[in-house]
Amino acid sequence: MRARRTVALALAGLLAAATVAACSSGDGSSTTSGSGTAATVLSVGMPNGPQTENHNPFLGSSSGASLGYRWMIFEPLVMINGIKPTEPAKPWLATEWKWDANYTKLSLTIRDGVKWSDGQPMTADDVAYSFQLRKDNEGLNSDAIPYGAITASGNKVDLTFTRSQFTNQNKILTVFVVPKHQWSTLKDPTQDTLKNPIGTGPYKLKSFTPQTTTLELRDSYWQDLPKVKELRYTSYNDNNAQTTALANGSSEWSFVFVPNVKAVYQDKDPKNYKLWFPANLGIHGLWINTTRKPFDNPALRRAMNLVINRDDIFQQGEAGYFYPKVESLTGIPTPAGEPFIAPEYKDQKHAVDVEGAKKELSDAGFKLEGDTLKDPTGKPVTITLTDPAGWSDYITDLEIIKDNLSTIGIKATVDKANQDAWFKAIDEGNFDAAMHWTNGGATPYDIYQNIMDGKILKPVGKGGVSGNYGRFNSPEATKALDQYANATDDAARTAALNTLQKIMVEQMPVIPTSASNVGGLYSTKNWVGWPDEQNQYGPAQPTQQNALQIVLNLKPAGAQ
Repeated sequence: MRARRTVALALAGLLAAATVAACSSGDGSSTTSGSGTAATVLSVGMPNGPQTENHNPFLGSSSGASLGYRWMIFEPLVMINGIKPTEPAKPWLATEWKWDANYTKLSLTIRDGVKWSDGQPMTADDVAYSFQLRKDNEGLNSDAIPYGAITASGNKVDLTFTRSQFTNQNKILTVFVVPKHQWSTLKDPTQDTLKNPIGTGPYKLKSFTPQTTTLELRDSYWQDLPKVKELRYTSYNDNNAQTTALANGSSEWSFVFVPNVKAVYQDKDPKNYKLWFPANLGIHGLWINTTRKPFDNPALRRAMNLVINRDDIFQQGEAGYFYPKVESLTGIPTPAGEPFIAPEYKDQKHAVDVEGAKKELSDAGFKLEGDTLKDPTGKPVTITLTDPAGWSDYITDLEIIKDNLSTIGIKATVDKANQDAWFKAIDEGNFDAAMHWTNGGATPYDIYQNIMDGKILKPVGKGGVSGNYGRFNSPEATKALDQYANATDDAARTAALNTLQKIMVEQMPVIPTSASNVGGLYSTKNWVGWPDEQNQYGPAQPTQQNALQIVLNLKPAGAQ
């Protein structure tokens, strides 16, 4: 699977029977109470291999980020539902927030009565300091927020920005807060492993080993204390070991790709073994190198889009659950992105249309001679589809796409690349087409910006790109992205986003196939109250910030 999107899906270690045997059998996860059994421990797992102790919440490579436990120690100002981005946010460490008209100033009211795990009170100064840390240390400012003045007075914090932050507002509101009295003593906050993390969350660190990190419940917390008294985060050697642990019940919650999920997992305990993988506003699809002929021709890309079977990709490549298919012609995932879809595309969904694809090609000067498509110069159309060999679902997706493209005479070859070589080829633009992902965010802007922004466009051969891997050059798209980001009202933003959708549909720089997900597999044997299709209060992924919300919502299944 893809390393950059989630470390869990990239590791390919060997399955160690000893690792599985050493894991909890579940005996410690409950205590007898009268005639019933009430759970006290929740076992969380990720297939990320042995961990090095690092509790620094800023670092995406830390054990706290890899396993997800940083969110149980450090809390955000505001809690936002990642699968319902237009839903009102929940006050958390901030009780109120207000942006000015052009989103260059944010005023926050900080909650009273919150204490750090060492007993000291959390104040507005801590919040201001948490932002100042990001401003002063580029390595901690992962979203490159252009901070201006940062001030605190009483329980208020005011932030200014050098340009509109409409597109980043959720990223700013969901930052976690750290204690000034600890972090101001660190020599280098971008490198410190923070052996003794102090946070406002309901849990504190109990113990760490390379295999298991254990958190214990604090004595007091500004909200009602959760029912889960202990959290055990186990890092399994690989996907197989994690899947085995889920199936035998020693792991109760995880985010992992399981190819034959029904037989391997759900059928082991149909009553209690659940999974829920809702889409968010990010996509996966076939990125096409738009600098290579004949794929610089939008008509060819549109024709390819018309024959790629999203149903087969979902059912076969993504095992019928992992990455939901994208149906809208715009590439915007639904239902999360439904409010953003332009009126002219509202009811238009993708459907395989081989004849329609052939007409697109014919009208553009391509000729289908027997089972070979020839471009307007008379040259046969061939394409190499590439992804790393270990990314099993992407490779299956490419095999499906290869067969789909043959229906319009395109001869495709699937290249199972070396991962390092693949990353370099994508980075420098030396490829024909590849399955890849986009950024995601609170609106479809992040998707389109990642695909079409001319400001991050680099020539073929020059690496260090942060998107636009297909080298798509559209001044119109770049202008619309700027208009959206700097608009002063919703009407202007809507107009700009509608323009971007039109460019996507008509020029198809990326052929969207699947939506990103924020899902999880979990057991209701010991704990109930998980999010699901009927109760979509947050994403089900244990490494997301909303994991804290989930733990606070859980109750023992056997409680009397």
